[in-house]
Amino acid sequence: MLSRKNKILAMKVISLFSVVRGYNIPIIVLAQYLSAIFILAPEKRALDILLDFRLFLIVFASAITIASGYIINNFYDSQKDLINRPNKSMLDRLVSQKTKLSVYFTLNFIAALMALIVSWRAFFFFSGYIFLIWFYSHKIKKYPIIGNLTAALLAVIPFFAILLYFYNAISFEEIENHMSHFAVISAHAMFLFLLLLIREMIKDLENLKGDLANNYKTIPIIYNEKVSKQIITALTFLTILPVYILINIYDVGYMDIYFYVCYIFLLFFLLYLWKSNTKEQFLLLHNTLKFLIVSGVFCIVLINPSVLWHGKSLLLKI
Repeated sequence: MLSRKNKILAMKVISLFSVVRGYNIPIIVLAQYLSAIFILAPEKRALDILLDFRLFLIVFASAITIASGYIINNFYDSQKDLINRPNKSMLDRLVSQKTKLSVYFTLNFIAALMALIVSWRAFFFFSGYIFLIWFYSHKIKKYPIIGNLTAALLAVIPFFAILLYFYNAISFEEIENHMSHFAVISAHAMFLFLLLLIREMIKDLENLKGDLANNYKTIPIIYNEKVSKQIITALTFLTILPVYILINIYDVGYMDIYFYVCYIFLLFFLLYLWKSNTKEQFLLLHNTLKFLIVSGVFCIVLINPSVLWHGKSLLLKI
């Protein structure tokens, strides 16, 4: 039986886990490694990538930078979350604002240190990333369009850290030989960016009351819900472009199955979007997009499933 002191400590740990959204971090780490194995460096052995210590430091720095980003975002959004997410907000408040800031600065220091071990370029990259997250949470997110674009960009930036790591050694003369590879990577990034941007705009519809009470100038507040839905619809149709490039111009293996299924979901998503007008309905749409994004992470292996079969054979021989 836990003592009262231990119970309070356990609740604070759970609260901090909720603040940093610890359930998201493993998905981000998995996405980075799968992207490295199947998209960014398909010519390398998967085992070599997994055992690359410098890559591990980049992934680790990305994970704790994102965790610190959730903390500073929670710090600035504490009043808004009382309205939009009262139950989660009460749990998050078990950890004091002072403690949150202490953990925030500690995580950022560790991330910068890990990046510095890799290279000075990685250090400046993550220093800029940390600053941009803070500036977004403090200022940018309160403004329409640019706030949504920045939020989606911040979610994609960790994959650019992996990209820069693998292509840092490429000379200008060799870049032309890698143009098709860059195009595939850009198309994947654009598709993910658009899904994340749509999700951010759905969140604006979902959090309308809290944003209004705290003077956030989001698209549905400045204009109206109809305009916001029209933009979401246009962005959804825009996802056709990167998917067309991936399926018809380049080879993504069996991952084309994911894209076809994804569009079935997005069709029903749009139909339901125009019927939605309550927080619960927008939350369902938000969760649908999260499902598509997370399932897309796991479906990266469909680009070349043989990597898994070879990995299994290797493990059985050990």
